[in-house]
Amino acid sequence: MPEGHTLHRLARRQQRAFGGSSVRVSSPQGRFVDGAAAVDGMVFAKAEAWGKHLVQHFRPLGGRARAGRRMIHVHLGLYGAFSEAAMPMDDPVGQVRMRIEGRDVGTDLRGPTACELFTPADLDALIARLGPDPLRSDADPARARDAIARSRRPIGAMLMDQRVIAGVGNVYRAEVLFRAGIDPYRESRRIDPAEFDGLWSDLVGLMRIGVRRGRMHVVRPDDDHGAPSYATDRPRTYVYRRAGEPCRICGATVRVAELDGRNLYWCPACQR
Repeated sequence: MPEGHTLHRLARRQQRAFGGSSVRVSSPQGRFVDGAAAVDGMVFAKAEAWGKHLVQHFRPLGGRARAGRRMIHVHLGLYGAFSEAAMPMDDPVGQVRMRIEGRDVGTDLRGPTACELFTPADLDALIARLGPDPLRSDADPARARDAIARSRRPIGAMLMDQRVIAGVGNVYRAEVLFRAGIDPYRESRRIDPAEFDGLWSDLVGLMRIGVRRGRMHVVRPDDDHGAPSYATDRPRTYVYRRAGEPCRICGATVRVAELDGRNLYWCPACQR
């Protein structure tokens, strides 16, 4: 599932492609016909991300008032993806849930978990159930710090809980805990304020790099050598998907276990 930096990068890309222009919106697949018709011909006002959620805002052509504005909420889930093409676009291929056509470029959405019209109340409810997003300037990390300080759950589970911190996925979870030298099974309430501040700051920095480069870069330059990445098209990681391999720092065997239904990777020597 895409992590938060992917959605923020996607929001920026769509803002550049469609922002301020009227767009044609359709549902070639037929599963979003009414929603697409509700915004078809409107001005693409902006796109923004909240954690792993994308929200597209539309306003009436020629209208600046809030009246008549509409929103589409997209959650890509495990299989969703946008593809982009120059205008005019070719006929849709496959199950295209939503097509947006602008002046110079268009985009097709396939396989999302959610693609739905949103009301302001829906957006408020979404924001209320999400933790602070490290990539948003309006994020309040104190909310996450307080939730972690009260919990007996492992910190490795809390970092993946979107109600605690929005946008963090399996890669960032494993890597920031390694970089901080924190055992993922430590009780969250045993994370002191300085450790939390370090984790939050590291997430902000790493996720901003992800937005800027379009790829996760989590290994410090001095450590970026030795064994190749877990995949040929990915930068190196410290522990993610390196189970059974030697730690890049100490040589101990990287371990893997399941935590809350997801694989958790860590170094038992470096993370105590």
